[in-house]
Amino acid sequence: MIVEADGGSRGNPGPAGYGAVVRDKLSGETVAERKGFIGVATNNVAEYQGLIAGLRAAQELNAETVDVRMDSKLVVEQMAGRWKIKHPSMQPLAREAQALARSFKAITYEWIPRERNRQADRLANEAMDGAGNKTQENKTQEGDKQPHWSGAVGEPTRLILLRHGQTKLSVERRYSGRGDHLLTELGLQQAEKAAQRLSKMDGIAGIISSPLQRAAQTAQKLGEKTGLEVVTHQGLIETDFGTWEGLTFAEAAQQDPEIHRRWLGDTSVQPPEGESFDEVNARVRKARTEIIARYGGKTLVLVSHVTPIKTLLRQALDVGPQFLFRMHLDLTGVSIAEFYPDGHASVKLVNDTSHLG
Repeated sequence: MIVEADGGSRGNPGPAGYGAVVRDKLSGETVAERKGFIGVATNNVAEYQGLIAGLRAAQELNAETVDVRMDSKLVVEQMAGRWKIKHPSMQPLAREAQALARSFKAITYEWIPRERNRQADRLANEAMDGAGNKTQENKTQEGDKQPHWSGAVGEPTRLILLRHGQTKLSVERRYSGRGDHLLTELGLQQAEKAAQRLSKMDGIAGIISSPLQRAAQTAQKLGEKTGLEVVTHQGLIETDFGTWEGLTFAEAAQQDPEIHRRWLGDTSVQPPEGESFDEVNARVRKARTEIIARYGGKTLVLVSHVTPIKTLLRQALDVGPQFLFRMHLDLTGVSIAEFYPDGHASVKLVNDTSHLG
């Protein structure tokens, strides 16, 4: 397949958007289009975001080989390995694009003149022309264009991460993955207290929940307090623990001692008939990209489970997989991570349960 991608920024940095097109290589027919507004960012950031969106679309279409065509000399040369990636704001985006590129059997990069990239350019401009752009332009002042102390540029998407309340399985300390369990009475009380706390926070624009009932019930409490509709996203669902579902730690270790031992230190290992943490990482990264493409620059509450929340914090911190095994999250613990359009991120809060006191 062919991926054509582009991005633009009105102000550089300024309101920015990306566009991507996936074509069938034999017929030239368009099989997918992607576009998104990403807040205040530079041209280069927007172009990388366009590439990432295009590669994700090709991946979703089960492409095996991809020819990337862009009018950004910088992105093409960096992705082809001929130019070094020196700017710190480009490095996280390049790593994300490189990880996607490795999922294909073969990939090439070609620079094309702008007139041959009109469809992707049109999509990027449509994204910038949308309602999100108007909102961002109203918010943007000259000082907002300056880098934060970390070097991050642009308006971040603020994710308030809330773990669900207590269930029967959490009381008994059993693996609780895809099993759809309701909150206990105490769990409902925990959700109510978390909702009271978060409803007092300014600027919450949306509530997105895992589809499992324990998360949806927790999210609904906040929805009732704020008047916001709760939407669900499959990517926020808990890890599939396979045949360990409902077992205690000791029972799973006894049932599959060798696999369980390896699983505790290797994120590529799957529980029998289950999902590895590496697979969760890829799933959550995709969900994060989709959520930010739709709600970029806003404050959102994501109601989810232990592993997806840990994974989002790990991605924000840009740290290795051992983080998953060393981080503890309590029931209805609140964490906050901000993701910037230039690829930077910042963790502001981790596992705060002060509302339960």
